[in-house]
Amino acid sequence: MDIQAVKQRFSIIGNAPELNRAIDIAVQVAPTDLSVLITGESGVGKESFPQIIHQFSHRKHGAYIAVNCGAIPEGTIDSELFGHEKGSFTGALADRKGYFEVADGGTIFLDEVGELPLPTQARLLRVLETGEFIRVGSSKVMKTNVRIVAATNIHMTEAIQNHRFREDLYYRLNTVPISVPPLRDRPEDIHRLFRKFAVDFAEKYRMPVIQLSEEARQMLISYRWPGNVRQLKNITEQISIIEQQRDISAEVMQNYLPDYQYDKHPMLYRGNPSSEEHSFKNEREILYQVLFDMKKDMNELKLLVNDIMKKQSKDSPILHDTDFKSFSALMHTEKPVKETHTHAPNIQDTEAYVEESLSLEEMEKEAIRKALERNSGKRKLAANELNISERTLYRKIKEYNID
Repeated sequence: MDIQAVKQRFSIIGNAPELNRAIDIAVQVAPTDLSVLITGESGVGKESFPQIIHQFSHRKHGAYIAVNCGAIPEGTIDSELFGHEKGSFTGALADRKGYFEVADGGTIFLDEVGELPLPTQARLLRVLETGEFIRVGSSKVMKTNVRIVAATNIHMTEAIQNHRFREDLYYRLNTVPISVPPLRDRPEDIHRLFRKFAVDFAEKYRMPVIQLSEEARQMLISYRWPGNVRQLKNITEQISIIEQQRDISAEVMQNYLPDYQYDKHPMLYRGNPSSEEHSFKNEREILYQVLFDMKKDMNELKLLVNDIMKKQSKDSPILHDTDFKSFSALMHTEKPVKETHTHAPNIQDTEAYVEESLSLEEMEKEAIRKALERNSGKRKLAANELNISERTLYRKIKEYNID
């Protein structure tokens, strides 16, 4: 089956390798009856994959029911999934079939399966192992033939360790895992998705399509997108409706990106360590590398200051010129050392001086220059060392005029 045809059929936009891999797994597993667990952050589009699995399976003519487990109150979740008998609880005025009974011969998609209460998890495990369930308020065992596809945005191993999810149920659901990548790991797809949404909203609201300036496009790509595709779609709709000018500048775009200035240097995001390329696509990788090196230098600096201070007598708290030169060399600046006598600084003052002596731009520039020197000017090797993409490195070299 052609992946591009699958994406066109289910309105999936993007060509990222991780996305194509997830679609390929869904198509390959569809003809079987194996349980599938789809993982990924909220808003990445997990709901498309159970539909792919159902439509390419022998159950495609059967029922397909999507259940949001996190939206059903704990007191009624068992009744919703497995049904109930008349009079089994207050308000049970008649017998009711549950989703597993209605979907017999079809597929059930359990979205946010990690939100299920533990008693319901035990019932679900029985369905997976034997195909049996019991209605609430009944003692009669019923059978069902249902394919279960589940999805979650929580870390299941962490939920298991915290006793919020059954380990045996996890392994039954996770027979075939599918991981949907976050939008920040698909930078090449961000502008493509934006254009598709912009065209759709232009048709919906009968107005011209919005266009981005080059600066706005770069801003769109470098943003972290905590809400993933869903957030991108919402922002595109907001801009399409609110802005009268159809050409969107970087200044206008910034109004729609929450905390964009802060997000240019956020905390390090730890992506999938097994991926061939790190998910960081902007300056924060360089910043982290430089801060790591500075921390190492700071420890050496503290040791040197302590040694120097121990050498001085109580009556002569003056640094010798040679000691002061050694002290200054650790600053990692190319400014000439000022050879005048001064009182020995304390360690806290030294830390403040080092932290304030270099701007973020200077730190980035120095890190790039050193990486290029260590790798004989080979940009690909330097980019790998800095944990950034070669495209980001090229842009930074041009921005800082590094030879």
